[in-house]
Amino acid sequence: MSTVQQTRPRTLAGAILALALLSGCGTAVGVRHVGAGAVHEHLTRNVLSTGKPSAPAQQVLNRRGLAQRFKERPAEVLAELHADLTVEGGEDTVFALAELCFLHADQGAGPAYHLAAAVYAFAFLFPQGDATPPARLDPRLRLAADLYNRGLARGLSVPEGPLDLSPGVRELPFGSLEIEIDEADLSWGSYRMVRFYPVAELDVVGLRNRYRRPGIGAPLAADLDDSGRRRTPASFRRVPADVKVALTAFLRMERPRQQLAGAALRGRLELYTSEDTRSVGIDGRDLPLEYESSSSLAFTLSEETFSGFDMAGFFRGVVPTPRENEGLLMLAPYRRGRIPVVLVHGTASSPGWWGNMLNELQNDPDLRDRFQFWLFRYASSTPIQYSAGLLGTALTRAVKELDPGASDPALRRMVVIGHSQGGLLAKLTVVDSGSVFWDEISERPIDDYELDPETHEVLERSLFFRPLPFVRRVIFMATPHRGSYLARYGLANALVRLVSFPVEFATIPLRLLESDEQRLAEAIADSPSSIHAMTPGAPFLVKLESLSIDDRVATHSIIGVRGDGPVEEGDDGIVKYKSAHIEGVESELVVRSTHSVQLNPLAIREVDRILAEHAGVERPTPIGPESDAVSKD
Repeated sequence: MSTVQQTRPRTLAGAILALALLSGCGTAVGVRHVGAGAVHEHLTRNVLSTGKPSAPAQQVLNRRGLAQRFKERPAEVLAELHADLTVEGGEDTVFALAELCFLHADQGAGPAYHLAAAVYAFAFLFPQGDATPPARLDPRLRLAADLYNRGLARGLSVPEGPLDLSPGVRELPFGSLEIEIDEADLSWGSYRMVRFYPVAELDVVGLRNRYRRPGIGAPLAADLDDSGRRRTPASFRRVPADVKVALTAFLRMERPRQQLAGAALRGRLELYTSEDTRSVGIDGRDLPLEYESSSSLAFTLSEETFSGFDMAGFFRGVVPTPRENEGLLMLAPYRRGRIPVVLVHGTASSPGWWGNMLNELQNDPDLRDRFQFWLFRYASSTPIQYSAGLLGTALTRAVKELDPGASDPALRRMVVIGHSQGGLLAKLTVVDSGSVFWDEISERPIDDYELDPETHEVLERSLFFRPLPFVRRVIFMATPHRGSYLARYGLANALVRLVSFPVEFATIPLRLLESDEQRLAEAIADSPSSIHAMTPGAPFLVKLESLSIDDRVATHSIIGVRGDGPVEEGDDGIVKYKSAHIEGVESELVVRSTHSVQLNPLAIREVDRILAEHAGVERPTPIGPESDAVSKD
């Protein structure tokens, strides 16, 4: 009895010890609460977002017992996975190869693996033949498209330079890829696209929003070769050579799963510009192409033509001559049926300051196919009438050259938007000045003078204004209709003494002296700079304010006022509300803003609303009051 009692405890203890030892050899399975966010992060991570394989790719490695070996010898594992591919099926492996090749390339293996990632991703997305494509809600679809887009761009890259889009054979880890390209795809009007940049990898600076049209293809921006300018058609003539063309590269492969079974693959590289093509047909489906519109716009506006002209243009008085493009710049070729919107910058500014507004308007799906956006660049220190004459001449010639038969009604519904001094230029496109400006400098009619043709032409366009028949709407933004109080300050006058007028205008007095027209020469030589002309009470402003806007033209005002005080007593730091406010406009919106009101989101939204109204687009009525904005319709 006593023996049994002593033995049972020892036997029970041994059993417990044995169980404990056995449990140490097993796998602990269970759950623990970590929160939905942590689980979602684990399930959605991928090589593009975290630098680690996604769950589906990791599962392929785990099922095959290759996870550790991939960390140590990735090229060997990728070759083994590729060898296991079969023509029928292999969907999971094809996807894993796409992501793991991209990861290996990012770790230093080079563009051959990036290009392989694009090939595998294409085969996953569009298997063709008898293979079944992935289900529509398969979460791998978007990642595969991104791997294709990014892999293609990086796979065609060269060290420290733009992409290489030339035809030829490219190396792959398991063989080669022969790429064909149609030379016609490299043409953009009379230009040739010559250097290509992957914009998905560019940081966009200065734009509030970055817009991307998601789809298939590698979004790029292209430089232009302007050697064919002499053959440029009218639709491209005012597109500067340093515009960056937004386009997409798409590598098309026929029956890619079958091609992966061999070592020599073939594909055709197709290029599509955002202005011409929005989608591409693949395997009986019409799929959207991916474009990076914001990054291409920012790339363009960073060029000297658009952004390097503000202070330089103010002080040097450098302006394009009428024999070039008269200062009118187009970001894309003229498109028939689209209404022109002309943006005119202000003093000591440049077209680049319209970037945020352009970014929003061009990406509004209701507007982008109804409008085309033009920019006017001028030396903002020169006499306002001279700059306005250039604007009117540029627009008149453009309309005549683009539509000589007057068969495009959209061209004759033009909208002109002017910020600050640009608003005064805009007003001069829609008034009949008669001889009020000429009478300031001479008591004799202009035709009484024996002037050489060039002098007569400059004076005629700079001092006599008629409403441009094709302008139908004007938007004034922070426009000093009654002047700017800063123009009175000594610093402004000191700066004016440093500016130079353009040669075309500055040489007129000399030519008049040669014709013994001394009094007229002196009057022209005393023409006020834009700063002097915008001094409150200046004769130019008084006369311009007295001129009525053409009854056929709709007008709107957008005015900035700082702080939260009474609007009527406020200002934007440069222009008082009382100067920017005019009677008779269809709408007036006051935005709590500094003088750069064209950058304000509420002001941009108001321009969007006005353009939608101009195009006949119905928009839902906003619910609730607008914060920081005061409508004075």
